[in-house]
This record gives sequence, C-alpha cells and structure tokens, in this order.
Amino acid sequence: MVSLNLLIKPFWIFGIDMQVQNTVGSSEYGFYFALFNFSLLFNIFLDLGITNYNNRNIARHHQLVGKHFSNIIGLKFLLGVFYFLIILIGAFFIGYNERQINFLLVLAGNQFLLSLIMYMRSNISGLQLFKIDSILSVLDRLLMIIIVGFLLLNFRKEFKIEWLIYSQSASYIITSLTAFFIVKAKSIGLKLNFNLQFFLVILRKSYPYALLVLLMTSYTRIDSVMIERLLPDGDTQTGIYAHGYRILDASSQYALLFATLLLPMFAKMLKNKENISNLVKISFLLLVIPALVVAVNFSFFRNDIIYVLYNDHIKESAKVFEILILGFIPISVSYIFGTLLTANGNLKELNIMAGTGVLLNLILNFILIPELKAYGAALASLITQSLTAIMQVLIARKIFGFKIRYKLFLAIIFFSVWILLTAYISDTYMNNRFIAFATTLIIGTLSAFAFKLIDLKMLYQILKYDKSK
Repeated sequence: MVSLNLLIKPFWIFGIDMQVQNTVGSSEYGFYFALFNFSLLFNIFLDLGITNYNNRNIARHHQLVGKHFSNIIGLKFLLGVFYFLIILIGAFFIGYNERQINFLLVLAGNQFLLSLIMYMRSNISGLQLFKIDSILSVLDRLLMIIIVGFLLLNFRKEFKIEWLIYSQSASYIITSLTAFFIVKAKSIGLKLNFNLQFFLVILRKSYPYALLVLLMTSYTRIDSVMIERLLPDGDTQTGIYAHGYRILDASSQYALLFATLLLPMFAKMLKNKENISNLVKISFLLLVIPALVVAVNFSFFRNDIIYVLYNDHIKESAKVFEILILGFIPISVSYIFGTLLTANGNLKELNIMAGTGVLLNLILNFILIPELKAYGAALASLITQSLTAIMQVLIARKIFGFKIRYKLFLAIIFFSVWILLTAYISDTYMNNRFIAFATTLIIGTLSAFAFKLIDLKMLYQILKYDKSK
C-alpha cells in the first residue's frame, strides 16, 4: 500500500493536478481549490470515526461483516444527508453565489462517495484482504489520472475546471461500485437497516476521534477558504496559495505514511507496557531530519522550483512557498507525537490542542490575510503548525516523562546551522541552479549520517518493530 501510494499520489499531484492549474490558470483553479477545501472542512460528519471502529471490529470478528455493513451503511446515508445540510447552511452563511454552490454540491457528492469507499475498504482490510485493499486505495486516483490525462492531452485548449470535478465523480463512482461488489461477494445478507440504538452506540464510541479530526482539518484547510472570502482577488490569491500548498501536501505524504506505520507499533508497545522512548527517538530522527533538509533546501531554491513547475504569478508564489514549506518541519513533529498520544488515548489533551490551533489560526488569518494576502495565510499556517507541534511535544513529555537529551538536542542545532550555511553558500555562489540545488540536497543527506543523526540501523529497528506486530 505504501509503495502504491508513493507512486500514484505524487504523479497525480504533479503530473495531473498541477497541469490542470497551469491549463485553466491560477484564478479559476483558486476558485475550485477554495471550494474543495470547504467541502473537506466538514467531511468528518460523513464518518465520525465509524471507519476506524469498523476496521478494528471486523478484524476481530469476521462473521459480523454482513450484519454491521447492513446497519452502518444506513447510518452512512443519514450522515450524508446531515453533511449536505451543513454544507448548504455554511455556503449560504458565508455568501457563496449560485456557481459556487453548484460546484460545491458536486464536490460534496464526491466527498460522500469517497467516504463510502473508505468505509467499504475498512471491511475489506478487516477481512485481511490486504492486496485488494491496496489496489482500491489507489484505484480512484489511477482512474482520475487516466480520464483527466486523456482530456488534457486531447482537449487542453477547451479544458474547464468542471471537467476535473466530473472526472473525480466518475472515478469515485466506479471505485465505490467495485468495492461494494467485493464486500458483497465476501458476505451474505446485505441489506439496508436503520437501527437507531446501534447508531447511537457507535457514535458514542467514535465522537472524540471525530472531534479531533474536525478541529485539525479546520486549522489545516481553512486558509484557502478565508483567502477567497476576505480578498477582492480571492480566487487568484487562492491559486497562488495552492502553488506552494501542493508541494507541501506532496512532501507530507511521506510523513503521513510513516505515521500510519507507527500507530500500531505505539499501540502495541503501550499495551504491553514496553519502553517507547527509543522508538520515539528513532522515528523522530527518521522523519524530522529529512523534513529539515527538504524544507531548508526548498525554501532557499523557492524561485527555481516555482519557475519550473508553474506558468504564472511566479514571484508571489515563491514567497508563499518559502513560508509554507517550512511548515513541513512542525508537521513532521506533529505526526510523531500526535500519533503517540492518539495510540495512548489522550484525546482530551489532543482536542484542547487542536481547538487552540483553530482559534489561533482564525485570529491570525483575519489579521494577516487582508494585509499580506496569500503570504499572510502562509505565515498564519506556519505559526499555527509550529505552536501545535510544540504543544504536542510538551503534552507527550508530561504524560510519558521524556527526558531532554541535551547531546542530541545540540547535535540537531549544529546540524540545522550547517544545513542553513550550506544552502546559503550554494544559493549565493554556484551559478548552475540545478547543480546548486542537488549539491545542497546531497550534502544535507550525507551530513545527517555524518552527524550520526540517522543510520541504517534505525530503519532496521523500525522494520523489526513492524514485523513483531
């Protein structure tokens, strides 16, 4: 699954999605990007933690797949109606026009289909059909690549942003039907049930996770919505923001997949009351040190990267990207300590942290966006991500009693200074931009080993933990 996602998703982001923006322009893509993120803000109401609950339950009791599917699928449709109502109320509240609402309804339908796919995949993975689940995890993106790629190759001049949305709809419909027939083939007695007592039991168990996802989605996705709403040239500024956010999103896939690997490891070790300090240290270094190298390197060579990737608003986009990509560092820290706290069940603390992040992000966006436009939103995002990462580290230190390793802390500080110095020298004194970029990246990677912050034994230990699950 990891390998498939690392192949397909970056190709979608840079090979297709980026080409769509270059084709339709930043203003039209910004129009879509703001609405897409608005539909994401509330998509937790389509699930409320049900998928994770179902995955664990079916893994333990395979025979319940038919009974649970019949009940939960009814709940999913009820939640879908609730989600559409929230989307419409929110759209009218913030003043979306007719075209925006029409787009939003299709995007909301796509979110509903994606939620159904995730739920049906939870049954498939719960039945231990991991190869099938891996294929389904990328099938929708693969279909989008084929459909949108065909349209871009043959109808680039006529291409409209609507075509991207409709291609997503077609891909989700095909994938959801495929998943449904697989589940149907593996179980019996599938039918639609509405058992209110069953619904309440599941929702009571899953709501703390749902609240956490809602809050964290809010402070990571609301920026583009606020840019579009607060500025006269909101669509264009949102498109500029999307230029840099796309690269950050692609970089974060590595951190997300790493966190997915860590969650069951932390959960098992905590259940067995094992010492987790060494695994936390190893995972921190394996994730945060590469993030530091990438963020610093990309930040220094921002103009070159944006120039190669995009067609318009290069200067403004580079400034925004310079700030956004630095957020990769605190995001990586959050994936380590947030995953640990989730595995330990510290949802109250995480929800307080996330609520603080939402409040701070809203205040900063209201202050900075009118003055600095997309650049202000990038600053708000970086500050929020940094604060929430620090909060998670402090919460984890208090709960688990982690001691500060001063020798390691100093090594990371010296390494950071060295990376900054290397990037500055390469950027300033090397004429060939590609060689300068590659040199900084290679030196950063080798220096991580030279400073003994990363070694191959760490990767072996992670794999050893994984195999012992």
